Amino acid sequence: MSSARIYQPAKDPTQSGTARAKAWVLEFDQTAPRETDPLMGWTGSSDMLQQVHLEFETREEAVAYATRAGLSYRVEEPQKPIMRKGLSYSDNFKFNRTAPWTH
Repeated sequence: MSSARIYQPAKDPTQSGTARAKAWVLEFDQTAPRETDPLMGWTGSSDMLQQVHLEFETREEAVAYATRAGLSYRVEEPQKPIMRKGLSYSDNFKFNRTAPWTH
């Protein structure tokens, strides 16, 4: 019996948008150990399910698929994003700064 991980991926750090971070992903766990190729030194595995990443609109759809397929699964809840206080560039030059200059 295969096992899987269901999670919502984090936002891409190099992009400002959250387009691919809204979907839920079902990813299969590793069942065969990774092996090093003696000739080239590449790492590989005979486990083909490692290459499968299924995307779903909601967590419930992913759980329903895993249940239908007879997979044991674990759901990892997404972390709440840290809300940053918005500052303007001119705040760096205020006379009533709370933090001293560092340069």
